[in-house]
Amino acid sequence: MTQVKDGDSVKVHYTGTLNDGTVFDSSRDREPLEFTMGSGMLIPGFESAVLGMGVGNTTKVTIAPENAYGEVNEELILDVPKSQVPGHITPEVGMMLQLQTEEGMMEVVIAAVNDDSIVLDANHPLAGQELTFEIEVVAIN
Repeated sequence: MTQVKDGDSVKVHYTGTLNDGTVFDSSRDREPLEFTMGSGMLIPGFESAVLGMGVGNTTKVTIAPENAYGEVNEELILDVPKSQVPGHITPEVGMMLQLQTEEGMMEVVIAAVNDDSIVLDANHPLAGQELTFEIEVVAIN
């Protein structure tokens, strides 16, 4: 039986859940996820779980933050005066915004709205979280 190795083009179906059971992403209602093994397109823990699997194999793996989207980086949490928010935007917790930085566009989420400032979080939404994936290998090319 062929097993997944670095350089293979792999198709998988997956369902990702948080510790409380909330599904944050799944390929089950769409085409399988296709990626090249070892290319760094996916989080390291996901690729490690698929390595060595064969077509039709399934696995369930829990991935620690350091092998997923990393820990929360406090330097990416910014306190910004409300006066810097464009007038047409009413800031609300959970709202996504794009900021222009020296490195290009950065997506942030509003983490808090205070009387005269807002708190922006530029961490990945899944940073600091343990992720569980159920993975099924559909094809190996």
